[in-house]
Amino acid sequence: MRAAATFTVSDWTPLDLPTSVGGGDVPRTAAPADAAAMVKTFAGDLAGRSVTWFVGGLNADTGAGTYVAVEAFEGTLGDRSGSFGFVHAASTHGDDRFDEHFTVVPDSGTGALTGISGRGSLTVDADGTHRVELDYTLPDQGRPGSVVSPPARR
Repeated sequence: MRAAATFTVSDWTPLDLPTSVGGGDVPRTAAPADAAAMVKTFAGDLAGRSVTWFVGGLNADTGAGTYVAVEAFEGTLGDRSGSFGFVHAASTHGDDRFDEHFTVVPDSGTGALTGISGRGSLTVDADGTHRVELDYTLPDQGRPGSVVSPPARR
């Protein structure tokens, strides 16, 4: 099945990363790592709230960088309620998006979303609207009329 939604970020809390690890300084690069916790609100086929752990490296001079984010979502997907995790990542040269990755964390579903699996994508429209698409499967769980379809290959 496929779900489409938009989301907004209502909180961005920077997190302090250590300057030394394992007895040595963290190497300095032209794209230093940073971390934050985020709160997102989703509307559409996927409706609810997530908390996101975001880590990225960005070259402030060129706008090039990479991020990875792990999210814990709670809400509804279609007519089912529960929670699940997903992870996504992408890179940029500053004006593009490549090497994208988006997958549901295996065995992370709870409630009526237990057993969820799938893959997705994130896009940002020219007007700044953030969109997510999710191709997913859920077990039938004995529900009349339930349809289960495999995730689309990307």
